[in-house]
Amino acid sequence: MARLNTNTTYNENCLHTMAKMDDNFLDLTVTSPPYDNLRLYSGYSFDFESIAKELYRTTKDGGVVVWIVNDSTKKGNESGNSFRQALFFQQIGFNLHDTMIWNKPNCFNFGSNKCYKQAFEYMFVFAKGKIKTMNLIKDVPAKNAGTAMKGGRKHACGKRTKTWVTESHHDETFIVAEFKKRTNVWDMNVGGNNNGHPAVFPEKLAHDHIISWSNEGDLVYDPFMGSGTTAKMALHTNRKYIGSEISEEYCDIIINRC
Repeated sequence: MARLNTNTTYNENCLHTMAKMDDNFLDLTVTSPPYDNLRLYSGYSFDFESIAKELYRTTKDGGVVVWIVNDSTKKGNESGNSFRQALFFQQIGFNLHDTMIWNKPNCFNFGSNKCYKQAFEYMFVFAKGKIKTMNLIKDVPAKNAGTAMKGGRKHACGKRTKTWVTESHHDETFIVAEFKKRTNVWDMNVGGNNNGHPAVFPEKLAHDHIISWSNEGDLVYDPFMGSGTTAKMALHTNRKYIGSEISEEYCDIIINRC
């Protein structure tokens, strides 16, 4: 059995926390690592490859890791580390289930005047094997909501050829639902410098990933807990959480928030 308490953030390197976890232990990880020295995290750094391997070991079959990350730009050259990390996750066995974008409408005008305003971060959704939980959010108003529609639908035929045919069913009527599935580009304002932490991501961002890729009672992990947004939203959605945070200062913030 894992030697850990749930609904607890451990003030230590996440590798130490995960070393106490059994194989196939976590349902979901939602995190934003300190990337490319873009932010100051009390001088701490992290061993990406070791952490990725431990996340693979400790994630349940069908479980998910949401890795929210971006690149720095030095002398006009973006690092590209976000892509290198995504490829490494694939190399060690994860499936890249989706490459999502967090668009930040209220982003700050940092960076060079020689390029367009930087307004997004990558949200890589990795699955260990066949993903087991997908509660896809439907909150985009449908254009023809409530109206009766008729039309064709597609059926797969031929397992070997994987061809598709369209069959018309003009006698079948369905009512268009009020909302349709959102896209994989999420517009959410940045969290700002709240609670003494330099990079708070929005509570809704953590909330929506948690409800998308886990169920009530599942265990959610954040190896870089920061100010505790993942922990707070896990509790809010009736999940359990475990966190790792190497900064004692940030652990104090988490205690006050959760």
